[in-house]
Amino acid sequence: MRRVVVTGLGLVTPLGGDVETTWANLIAGKSGAGQITRFDASNQKATIACEVKGKDHEFGFDPDKRVDPKIQRQVDPFIVYGLDAAGQAIEDAGLTEMDEATRERAGVSIGAGIGGLPGIELESVNLHERGPGRVSPHFVHGRIINLISGQVSIRYGLMGPNHAVVTACSTGAHSIGDAARMIRDDDADIMLAGGSESTINPLGVAGFAQARALNCSFNDRPEQASRPYDKDRDGFVLGEGAGVVVLEEYEHAKARGAKIYAEVVGYGLSGDAYHVTAPHPEGRGAELAMRMALKKAGMGPGDIDYVNAHGTSTMADTIELGAVKRVLGDDLTGASMSSTKSAIGHLLGGAGAVETIFCILAIRDQIVPPTLNLDNPDEGTEGVDLVPHKARKRQVRAALNNSFGFGGTNAAVIVKAFEE
Repeated sequence: MRRVVVTGLGLVTPLGGDVETTWANLIAGKSGAGQITRFDASNQKATIACEVKGKDHEFGFDPDKRVDPKIQRQVDPFIVYGLDAAGQAIEDAGLTEMDEATRERAGVSIGAGIGGLPGIELESVNLHERGPGRVSPHFVHGRIINLISGQVSIRYGLMGPNHAVVTACSTGAHSIGDAARMIRDDDADIMLAGGSESTINPLGVAGFAQARALNCSFNDRPEQASRPYDKDRDGFVLGEGAGVVVLEEYEHAKARGAKIYAEVVGYGLSGDAYHVTAPHPEGRGAELAMRMALKKAGMGPGDIDYVNAHGTSTMADTIELGAVKRVLGDDLTGASMSSTKSAIGHLLGGAGAVETIFCILAIRDQIVPPTLNLDNPDEGTEGVDLVPHKARKRQVRAALNNSFGFGGTNAAVIVKAFEE
C-alpha cells in the first residue's frame, strides 16, 4: 500500500500568522479571544470572537507576504488565509520549485464550511442599495468555496486533483482524509490539504447567536468564554483562520530527501442520521468514525496517546467524551485529551485541519496543548486527563483528531510518528 506522510505545514490562526508563532502561543496557554474589531458589534448578542490579528499585533498575520494585493481585493478573507497557509506548507516542504512532471501529480483539497459570507453580505447590500450594475464582477469567484483550491492550483501550477470539501465543521479533517485516499489510490503523489474559514461578520455572528450556538454571557470576559468540558460553558466562540498540510507518498518524499513530520494512518467518516444541528445523543456517529479510523490504521485503543477533541464548549462536549470513552475504554486512562478551541475558538471549516496540525506538532515536540478555562469540570470527566490550563510534556506516538459538523457529519483522522 502507498504510504502517506506529512512533509509541510501552514497555519493562519487567532494566535499567529504562521505555524511556530501559533504553536508557541498555544503551548504557552495564551488566548486568541477578544472584542470584535472587524465591525461594530455593539448591537449583537455576542460581541467577542477569535479574530486573525493584523500584522502589527504580536500574534499578527501579514497577507502581503504570499497573496497578491490585487487578489486580496477580489476575494473573501477565507481564500486569503487558505492561500497563505498553502504557501507556508509548500515552502516548508521544499516544493517551491517543482518541475512539470511533479506538478502534474500534485493536487489540492482545501475546503470551507461556509465560504465567502462577508462578501455575500456586502454585495447583497450593494445590490439592494445601488442596483445590479454595481455588484462586483469578482463576486462569484471571490466567494465560492472551491476557489481556495482553485487559487492555490493556479498560483503554484498544480495540475493534479482540484478538490474542495464542504462538510461544515468536519471540512478540514475530511479534506485531509480524502486527500490521503487520493494518494493511496495513486491519483496523486502530492496533495495540499486542509480547510479555511472567515465568517466573523454581522450576518455570521447574528446567525450563530440566533441558533443559540455562540457564547453570549462572557462578553465582558472574552478570554474566559471558550471553556470546553466546564460546567459554566455557554456556547462556542467564533474563530477564523486556515490550516494546510502537504501530504506526500512516502517513496516520493524519500526520493527527494524531504523531512517527514508524521504519517497519516487512519481516517474514519460517518453520519449521525439524527438532526440538522444537534449530535446524536449517544454519540453513535462519532463513535463509528473513530472506530473506522482505528481499523484503517491497524491500531488498538491503547495506541492512541493524545486526542484533540472537537470540544466546542457546548452540550456536545459530554456526548463526544462518552463516545471517546467507549472507543478507547480503559486505555483512555493512559491518554491525554484536550480541546484547543479553548484558545483559538471554533474555526468551523478550518478547525479539523488546524487541529490535525496541532496533533502533528504534539508528536514532533512530545507535548500536548492545554484545555483553557477548565475550572469546574463536568460530571463524567473524572479520571480523564483533559490537560487543564497548562500544556504537558508526555510521550505522543499517535494522535487522533475528532471533527463533527452540522447535518451530523463526522470525521476522525489519526496521525502517528513516522517509522521507516
